[in-house]
Amino acid sequence: MVKARLKPGDEIDGFVIEDIAHNGGMARIWKVSRPDIDFPILMKVPVIGEGDDPAAIVGFEMEQMILPRLSGPHVPRFIANGDFATLPYIVMERLPGGSLYPLLERLPLPPEEVAAIGAKVAMALDSLHRQHVVHLDLKPSNVMFRKTGEAVLIDYGLARHIHLPDLMDEQFRLPYGTAPYMAPEQVLGTRSDFRSDLFALGVMLYFFATGERPFGDPQRLKGLKRRLWRDPLPPRARNAAIPPALQEIILHCLEVNPAWRYPSAAQLALDLQDLSAVKLTARAEKMKRDPLGTVLRRRFNPVPIETVKPQTAEAQLANAPIVAVAIDLAGNAPDLDDAKRKTVARIIENTPDARIACINVLKINRIAIDTSLDEEGRNKHVLRLVQLRNWSTDLPTPGGGITFHVLEAVSPADAILEYARENYVDHIVLGARAESTMRSMLGSVSGEIAAHAPCTVTVVRNRQRPQ
Repeated sequence: MVKARLKPGDEIDGFVIEDIAHNGGMARIWKVSRPDIDFPILMKVPVIGEGDDPAAIVGFEMEQMILPRLSGPHVPRFIANGDFATLPYIVMERLPGGSLYPLLERLPLPPEEVAAIGAKVAMALDSLHRQHVVHLDLKPSNVMFRKTGEAVLIDYGLARHIHLPDLMDEQFRLPYGTAPYMAPEQVLGTRSDFRSDLFALGVMLYFFATGERPFGDPQRLKGLKRRLWRDPLPPRARNAAIPPALQEIILHCLEVNPAWRYPSAAQLALDLQDLSAVKLTARAEKMKRDPLGTVLRRRFNPVPIETVKPQTAEAQLANAPIVAVAIDLAGNAPDLDDAKRKTVARIIENTPDARIACINVLKINRIAIDTSLDEEGRNKHVLRLVQLRNWSTDLPTPGGGITFHVLEAVSPADAILEYARENYVDHIVLGARAESTMRSMLGSVSGEIAAHAPCTVTVVRNRQRPQ
């Protein structure tokens, strides 16, 4: 190996070492530069010395394998790797600003801020999971933000790529992670379930909303295993300002059995973006821990841990899509509505954990002043929410639930496309109106959405019978 101790002014593979950015126990991070790179970059170098934890070296190997395979705004841009035969390093984009860690000084945060942060982190997790990676070390210090607002997940030393060898699992038997944030299945050694990251996000939301960690900070395996049978004090018992919907989301994330949590990060993000649409259960009103008898039964008759194997992890995500159904409430196309319901019912049958988002666009004027009431004095927005619920009455209930959204916009197509992009929608279902002169001249909403949607689009039509 070349110089193990770097100093400002050293040059490695064309990268000039500048100042130290972070001096950690497992790695040092240096500010570096290279003439052909015109944006700030960092070099991460593992600490390798006598008595150092070998897991740190293996974790660095994992990060070198995983980071080059990731892309998008939610991960730091990868630049280069250094070989262990000379000097191991990772060069990546240097993000402006800090992590979420400084927020710990002003906990608890207002509930609306907790939900907003959580939604952005959930979107970042969804992007990561769609790239076949489970982070397994989500915590405030591993979340940063771009100037454009996107959350960025950093530090992939404990991560698992479903399509790559898991060196951590192959070489070590003890679970690795940050104790307060580890999911029950992670404590037991499972490293391939995307829902482990949702548990960690639930811990973070609880911490931000209450100022306390739900399971403390145990340092031994015995203490870590306690979360398998001892439930946390409900968040609202610590902070009365937390709304029931936010507690519902947090406790949903913290379920012991992964199968009882949200099936995907995208569905979690959707709830965090609109607390008013969250379906409340007994979790929302809970104010005490479970009684001792219940805890003892779980202690000696554990809750089943239903995890997924690496080869089925992506299938689990595929079975939990977000399906946006665009609904015209004019009421002049009952046959088309029936056909659309049948299409949605078939989707639910094939993907039982789907989340159905019923959408209607309340068209507003570009110039004229709009009124929020109709001719009979009823609120248009509320009225349409009621109509959407009525429209969905005969649909089977999917595992992800059904939510209702009225979007106010000048352009229905733009509103639906924006909703799909912001909420990581997997499938849009909408109806095509009958042919007309105006439609032929101006183009159709369904055509515009089909042309520009970031996901699958199903356009439902009435079958035309030959005359």
